[in-house]
Formats: sequence, C-alpha cells, structure tokens
Amino acid sequence: MINIFGYGVTTKPLVGFLNSLGISVRIYDDKFSGTRGDEFGNLLLDSTLFSNESVDENIALESNALDSLTQESLKTYNLSIISPGIPPTHPLATKAHNLIGEYDFFYRLLRHWRTPPRSVWISGTNGKTTTTQMTTALLESFGAKSGGNIGTPLSDLYTSNTPLWILETSSFSLHYTTYATPDVYALLPVREDHIAWHGSFEAYVSDKLSVLPRMSEDTSAILPFELATHPIAAGFRGRAYFYKDSKDLAMQLGIEYERVHIKEPFLLDGIIALGIAKILYGMCDIATLNAFKIGAHRIEEFVDSHNRLWVDDSKGTNVDATIEAVRRYQERQIWLILGGDDKGADLRPLFEFMQGKSITIFAIGSNAQKIANLSPQYGLECEVCGRLEVAVCSIKKARNAFGNPQPKQNLADVALLSPAAASLDQFSSYKERGDLFKHYALLD
Repeated sequence: MINIFGYGVTTKPLVGFLNSLGISVRIYDDKFSGTRGDEFGNLLLDSTLFSNESVDENIALESNALDSLTQESLKTYNLSIISPGIPPTHPLATKAHNLIGEYDFFYRLLRHWRTPPRSVWISGTNGKTTTTQMTTALLESFGAKSGGNIGTPLSDLYTSNTPLWILETSSFSLHYTTYATPDVYALLPVREDHIAWHGSFEAYVSDKLSVLPRMSEDTSAILPFELATHPIAAGFRGRAYFYKDSKDLAMQLGIEYERVHIKEPFLLDGIIALGIAKILYGMCDIATLNAFKIGAHRIEEFVDSHNRLWVDDSKGTNVDATIEAVRRYQERQIWLILGGDDKGADLRPLFEFMQGKSITIFAIGSNAQKIANLSPQYGLECEVCGRLEVAVCSIKKARNAFGNPQPKQNLADVALLSPAAASLDQFSSYKERGDLFKHYALLD
C-alpha cells in the first residue's frame, strides 16, 4: 500500500502517475473529512485516521530496501510519500514508517535508467522562480524543462524522459530529501523565512545545505559567501563557487558582467543562470538572458490612466524580498502596502532599512496592527487599512494630494505592493492578491 500525505499541487500529478500504473493509493489530508473513495479507486481520508497498525510488518521491513525500488516493484511496497508543505511536526510526518519525499521517490526510480537525466536544483529565500525560468530558457536547446515548485510535475518529467531537469527546490522539499542529488546546486542568498516550519533559522539554513554532503566530486555548487565557513558547506567535495555579489560571481565564472542588462534584484538570478549553463555546457548566452521577461507578481510595473506608476510585488512574501523592492525605488516617495501572514517573522530589519526614507505604509492583513505599532518607532507614517481594496483607495487619495500627474509617466512617486508576508490569511494565493491589486489600481 502506498500512502500519500497531503493532496496538493505536487502530489496530485504523483497520484495520477501511480494510478496509471494500476496502483490505487490512500490519500491523507487535513481538508478531508471521514473516508470516501474517488473514481480511480483511491481512498481519501482524514489525516487523523492514519495509523501504522494496519501495516503488515513483513512488507514494512521489505520496503526499507529502497535501493531495489523500481516502477515494476511499486505494487509490493509499503511507502508513505509526503507533500513538502506538511511540517515535520505534523502527526503524519512523525507516525509514518518508510516516509519518503517526492524527489527521493523519482530519483530512486531514475537510478535504474541506462542514461539518467541531468539535473539542476535551485533554492534560496528569494529569486528561485526567476532563476529557474532563466536557466530553463538558456538551456532549452538541451531539452531543459522546469519542475519542482513550478512548471512540469516530476511525474511528467519522468514519464516523458526529459533529459535535463531544472528544479525550483524549496527548503521543505530539501528537508524530506535524503537520497537524491543534482549535478549542479545553486543557492541564492538565505534570509529568515519559514521559521515556524523549520523550528529555527539555523535549521532552515541546514536544510538548504543538506544536499551538499551527498553530492559527488564531479558536481558543482553556487553558494553565498557567508556560508563558506558553515560546517556543511565547508565539507562539500565538488567544485564550489562562493559569491559575495553578482559581480563577484560573474568574475569567478568568466562572465562579461557589463554585457548583462538585467537590473537588480534580478541581476544575481541572471548571473547564476548563466553560471549554471557555463558549468554544464560551457555556454554563456547573454543575448538570450537579456531578452528574458520577468514573470508576473515580482516587481511587475504598470501605469494607470493618470500615468502613475504602480508595482505588483505580491511575491515579496518575506522581509528580504520587500527590502529589495523598496531599495529599487528608494529615491522616490513610496506608498507601500504591507501585511498579511508573516508567520511570526521579525519585521524590524525591514523597518530599520525604511527608516529615514520617504515611505508611507498602508497596513493590511492579520499583522496590520503589528505593523502599525512598529511604524512610529522608526518615524514612519502608517494607516491601518485592513483590506487590500481599502489600501489602494487610500493610496489614490494620498497621491492626489501629493501632486498632479505629469504629461508623461510620473516618476516622483510609486505605489508598491510588497507585503513581506504570505497571502493565505485573506487570499487563496499571492497570485490572487497581485491580480486584485492590479484590478483595484486600474479602476477609475
């Protein structure tokens, strides 16, 4: 019997893959109530109903020999495959025998291939999606496809014999991965995030570095300089590039820095993508990188009917991301929408960075009062709006009072949504939050 823990974006395609092999599974999720079946013969169960007591001990012992895991032998195994979103303190994670993450599951199947695909894992606190998309664009001619947190599900990469996997890899996935390894591991800067899930910043950093001890001497890693002395990073056996900033990494990799036209905070993403391509295939296609278009909801600029600049940075879900967004516009008056589910994060570094700048804050979400309490401590004006629609309306009134629009785009001020918090307290996703922000901003 195969158990699936959590029924979300990554595990739904996995269930479909197993069903295509004639394997019905038990799916446990907090959102299910009781027990019911679906049209494919799977059981959908409340998480509280999971128990190891029904497992045949002989099957459980045999399934520990995961090196023998093949597509053909799956029907004989007792495994629990966990969604990366489930924290390690959840009863499903603490009770299950033979717990395995999705990366380990597919990479163990791949080990039996005559020519396994090459793979790149890209992680870090901010910039993973952009770097993954850039790398995939640069290596498209080599058969690269994006996967992991974005793009093509691992099950589809596996069944379509994709020759190069470019995986946006979260700290959650890394936590549940103990076997799989990439050919190149690229780590963007690591800042405080997901502390409640990992338990501490130290544990978060350790999970981000956890793949390094398993990687062989013929692999490569691109890592932040400040982690060079970390015990895990210091023991890496492959070729490591420890970077201080974009220019430093470009110099180490022999990339013509001046020819790259992308601006920060995306410049480092681009240099890392070029570095990955150079490490794997010795190529450096700066022209393709310069033509790359940044995706939606990450410092996405647009103007309203009055030629006023608005910026959708709904993907700015932590302090470091918002600092980078503010840094980009710090010479202007900024009307900043902050707030949401910050998961207990320390917001003081953000306020320290904003102190002394021309910034007015419009607080929304579950931590709005926390933001309002911090603002006067740093000499910042704050209006508690609660809801996004109210914040956008308040910004429009403030901008009208600030000055008349210019004949061309008004560069004196900018309205910026960069919440430094997750969206799920009020929205279904950061995408919904960003889409609504644009909708409200463009209403006359």
